[in-house]
Amino acid sequence: MTTQETQTQTPELVFPTGFAWGAATSAYQIEGAVAEDGRGASIWDTFVRQPGRVVNGENADTAIDHYHRYREDVALMAELGLGAYRFSVSWPRIQPDGSGPVNAKGLDFYSRLVDELLSRDIDPWVTLYHWDLPQALEEAGGWPSRDTAHRFAEYAALMHDALGDRVRNWSTVNEPWCAAFLGYASGEHAPGRREPAQAMFAAHHLLLAHGLAVQAMRAQGKNTRIGGCVNLYAISPQTGSEADLDAARRIDGLQNRFFLDALLKGRYPEDVLADLGPMADFVRDGDLALISAPLDMLLINYYSRFTVSGVPGGAASAAAAPTDTGSPWVGSEHVSFVNGGRPVTAMGWEIDDSGLEELLLRLAREYPRVPLVISENGAAFDDVMTDDGTVSDPERLAYIEAHLRTCHAAIEAGVPLQGYFAWSLMDNFEWAWGYGKRFGLVHVDYQTQRRVPKESALWYADTIRRGGLNGPAQ
Repeated sequence: MTTQETQTQTPELVFPTGFAWGAATSAYQIEGAVAEDGRGASIWDTFVRQPGRVVNGENADTAIDHYHRYREDVALMAELGLGAYRFSVSWPRIQPDGSGPVNAKGLDFYSRLVDELLSRDIDPWVTLYHWDLPQALEEAGGWPSRDTAHRFAEYAALMHDALGDRVRNWSTVNEPWCAAFLGYASGEHAPGRREPAQAMFAAHHLLLAHGLAVQAMRAQGKNTRIGGCVNLYAISPQTGSEADLDAARRIDGLQNRFFLDALLKGRYPEDVLADLGPMADFVRDGDLALISAPLDMLLINYYSRFTVSGVPGGAASAAAAPTDTGSPWVGSEHVSFVNGGRPVTAMGWEIDDSGLEELLLRLAREYPRVPLVISENGAAFDDVMTDDGTVSDPERLAYIEAHLRTCHAAIEAGVPLQGYFAWSLMDNFEWAWGYGKRFGLVHVDYQTQRRVPKESALWYADTIRRGGLNGPAQ
């Protein structure tokens, strides 16, 4: 079948009317302008300046200059036919010290961005926190401090009050697992601390921040939808041995069930609390009722599958040590991560779209029914621009297509899946990896800031236009 025939035929796998077709970004990774218009410092601004923290010592001071180029970027979204755009707000751009009055210039940027999106018939989806905690709040204790959750709720209320008349879809905290365990246990992400017990307090307080924010936003009586956002993994034991099965239970418990059970069932898994022992002393009366307030939707970020072993001495064998762990897997000593034999991305992440369907069916089977949205899904590959100025990325295209097929199969099976957001709209600053890993549908020349849609972007645009996919891959 020719490309032209593919583009003109009616899709065999049609997605439901109203399905949200989008792409996602985060503020720190794209905006730049870190010291403009009153923005305060974030923990990432501090972290990137510490030697050895980021590949090649790179930073996001300029990133891809979205702060100044947002109109150009929104026009590109419109050209690609995006119906929705998920972006995050930089908390220190709104409240430079994490509390107090609104920085008017910072708020005005997001107001203009929302208006620009709406003028192009693109639905704005706002994420309130994507890891850029104001540095002043970190100095006051960071996420291990309960007060940070209350400061977040105040910030959430300010943003919801300002934009809730035009933005219908909101999510609170993006990937609390990463913010807690990569930030406070392994130290791979800002603020770079290695304190496992404090990481558990951070995880709980990030969930509490979600609950307090939901309460504060709903009190305003606006017609908005509010959800939480978790990063989930399919987990497989390497073998059927008792040790490997227990390793899978532990990692599934800390990665998936810790957050899902709190948000959707109002409790933490008993086996996870038992694994944590004294480190589990972080819950106060009433916390879980706040955290588990009914959601309008649950946002899911999915990238890969973990295959784990219970063989001692593995990658996470020191995860319960009190200091210098180098691992985010608190309470999961004697767990190692092994190669499952699948193809991998440039990040070394195993490609397994079946894991997404497994997770979606599990959510539908084991948890209270709630609308679901794939809020991030994508892959980094070593893209190269050709002499004719195009960027061919067949691996990314195949990755997205496979996961969209999985989404369609889940919908056909009765899963209430309402949208898909590709990660990421554009190449950008990839946290501790700097600029070396490219996830974008759109190629960015970091020297000139020129944007060029990749082959995957053009394919995705056609898929959106047709509202679905062709039949099974040949």
